[in-house]
Amino acid sequence: MQEQPGGPVTGAAALRGDCVNCFGLCCVALPFTASADFARNKDAGTPCPNLAEDHRCRIHARLRETGFNGCTVYDCFGAGQHVSQVTFAGRDWRAASRAHARLMFDVFPVVRQLHELLSYLTEALALAAARPLHAEVRRVLEETEGLTRKTAEELVALDVGPHRQRVGDLLTRVSELARADVRGRRRDRRGADLMGARLKGTDLRGVSLRGAYLIAADLSGADLRGADLLGADLRDADLGDADLTGALFLTQPQVTAARGSAGTRLPGTVRAPAHWTP
Repeated sequence: MQEQPGGPVTGAAALRGDCVNCFGLCCVALPFTASADFARNKDAGTPCPNLAEDHRCRIHARLRETGFNGCTVYDCFGAGQHVSQVTFAGRDWRAASRAHARLMFDVFPVVRQLHELLSYLTEALALAAARPLHAEVRRVLEETEGLTRKTAEELVALDVGPHRQRVGDLLTRVSELARADVRGRRRDRRGADLMGARLKGTDLRGVSLRGAYLIAADLSGADLRGADLLGADLRDADLGDADLTGALFLTQPQVTAARGSAGTRLPGTVRAPAHWTP
């Protein structure tokens, strides 16, 4: 049996989803569209039929087999427990008024965006090559943390776009510093359409693949050390035996959406998902 809720998670763990301390917000607040990722349609604000009364998923161990791949690759970056235990002080939407529940569901995606930015900024602070920018990164990180502590009403009214753009520009500068020793004259592929591309064994060290479309691309055996993968779409990409050591801004959802093998080398910030080939 899983541990019962005991309060908000703090520190680095606060940027990882902690379902024990969340009221199943991703299973309620977000919509599903019947597709390869979801077995059925679900409207935003409507609880998934697989969500139990204690906010646990009834089919958690069988999500992929039952057509809910999208659930296995989703990560709230800790926004769920923050909204549940901090913004709303542990007040469950099930026991609240409809207006209170609706407010909680509207706040969740806003905080999720902010927590994703916090995850990237935290990684930037750990990059020794980006030390000249650490003071600025720390200021922006503290400012972003401050935004997450706003009231529910303030968060709903918050326009995250300008702040996200500011963080993105800063992370671009961080990336350039971090990749300076390896990128050389390599051609950056930021935002490139590489869907289904045959890149097996390709040397992509230090290349910016930020926002690139790598859906179903063959990256097996590729050298992606130090590559910038912020926002790259890796759904169904083959990362078998690829080396992603030191890859920048690679998230767990990106890795989980891809295919890999026991020979795939990953940064310490992510782990190989259970469904990868042993």
